[in-house]
Amino acid sequence: MPGPDGRLRCPWGLSTADYVTYHDEEWGRPVHGDDALFERLCLEAFQSGLSWITILRRREGFRSAFDGFKIASVAAFTEADEERLLADPGIIRNRAKIRATLANAQVLAEWPAGELDELIWSYAPGATRSTPRTIADVPAVTDESTALAKALKKRGLRFVGPTTAYALMQACGLVDDHLADCVAR
Repeated sequence: MPGPDGRLRCPWGLSTADYVTYHDEEWGRPVHGDDALFERLCLEAFQSGLSWITILRRREGFRSAFDGFKIASVAAFTEADEERLLADPGIIRNRAKIRATLANAQVLAEWPAGELDELIWSYAPGATRSTPRTIADVPAVTDESTALAKALKKRGLRFVGPTTAYALMQACGLVDDHLADCVAR
């Protein structure tokens, strides 16, 4: 569909100015680094059951509340921090998702530097994937996302199902699900 500038984009990326910017500048571009991937993993988990625009518009609030998603910092959060987060209107105040974020940080703080990045990127599918032509061609779950979710759970991470794992793969550039005619492809 043509955007405000007349260029073709994925239809989901046109509903708000926030989406246009996110679609054009961020979604589907490779993300590396343990803290950066931890942030995306957390935000995708918080998005579960909600619209992505809800998370996108609160992302700065999340970054502030979770100390920039630095794994070592979040791993040191206490029960008092959990209560602070539950009272923070700048984020989604879901106790299960907050607890999962804190627990995941504690698990990841024990991993060697670069291990989260290496693990996630090891599930990027090969170049044989076909380019989606319509939104109907874009899956919600793949064999790779299912395997990634299982690997993360096996290593002790929570709130990482196959759909969340696939959304992470899309957002972080492991797959390119921009439609064939999309300017961002």
